[in-house]
Amino acid sequence: MSRVTLLVGTRKGLFRATSDAARDRWRLDGPRIEGYEVYHAILDPRDASRGYAAANHIVWGSHIYRSEDGGGSWAPAPHRPIFPADSGYEVKAIWHVAPAHAQTPDALYAGVEPAGLFTSPDRGVTWEWNEALDNHPTRASWQPAKGGLALHSVLVDPRDRSRIFVSLSAGGCYRSDDGGATWLAANRGVRAEFLPDPYPEAGQCVHSVRMHAARPDRLYQQNHCGTYRSDDGGARWEEISRGLPSDFGYVIGLDPGDPDRCWVVPEASSHMRSVCDARLRVYETSDAGRTWTARTAGLPQEHAYVSILREALDTDGLDPCGVYFGTSTGHLYASRDGREWTLIAAHLPKILSVTATSTG
Repeated sequence: MSRVTLLVGTRKGLFRATSDAARDRWRLDGPRIEGYEVYHAILDPRDASRGYAAANHIVWGSHIYRSEDGGGSWAPAPHRPIFPADSGYEVKAIWHVAPAHAQTPDALYAGVEPAGLFTSPDRGVTWEWNEALDNHPTRASWQPAKGGLALHSVLVDPRDRSRIFVSLSAGGCYRSDDGGATWLAANRGVRAEFLPDPYPEAGQCVHSVRMHAARPDRLYQQNHCGTYRSDDGGARWEEISRGLPSDFGYVIGLDPGDPDRCWVVPEASSHMRSVCDARLRVYETSDAGRTWTARTAGLPQEHAYVSILREALDTDGLDPCGVYFGTSTGHLYASRDGREWTLIAAHLPKILSVTATSTG
């Protein structure tokens, strides 16, 4: 019987929620890494006893924290990503931490602000900045979004460790087929209505991108200007916003057992940045975005002025697939099937990230 662990990053530290086998009873502990804003935290799918967290503090700066006991305790990694002194950049925040390929079990990626990709071969002992991405000819099109110019959504193709995707807010999605030595802008078909050219090569404000592990050429994207799907590794994107109440939103979650099934939470607009019509609705598709169904059972349907941020929704991959998300008001919700929702915790600090890991 599987056990699910949620790592919940907040503005005041990291919490952990663990379930019983039925996923209907939850235990919450924390906070760990107290006082830090935890933008993203994961248990490593290559070894779930290991965890990594992107932690940021207004005084003490940005750090990668590590766990050796499944998220029970945390300590800073020996070193943190730092730009070279002559680069002209300084790390303002670490937004995202991601495992590298299964063939390199100690390797990590980190996405930072200002937008940069760092690689560690040794779990945070050393870090190397990927200058090739910063030197891309489209670099001039990158611009700070409301949350800053950040790199996130680092994805590695499970079939080929040389194929890597990263995304920027605002800058677009990029793909490397040679381990990061060179990069291709992968934004064809994605709108950027805030720019003079609404379909530029790069410069789009990507909020999150997810890759389907069983079908890695299938990608889903939640964007400042629409929801999209790619069936060819990002070479082309098809907009799948029709049927949603808005083309704005941050999160997207996939069912690892079904490449046609995913969940999004539309928001009213880039100005309002809270759920549409003050109703907390999770929209599900089972046909790759051709149609959408609102899943509202157990969620507030009036006066819900909340936002779900880019890392704050995840799935557990069990059968049926569980879905979990956290709100800007500190409410943590769980669903065993992606259709009916239960409140796990309320009145936490603002939730920045939620990741789910099933073990057992």
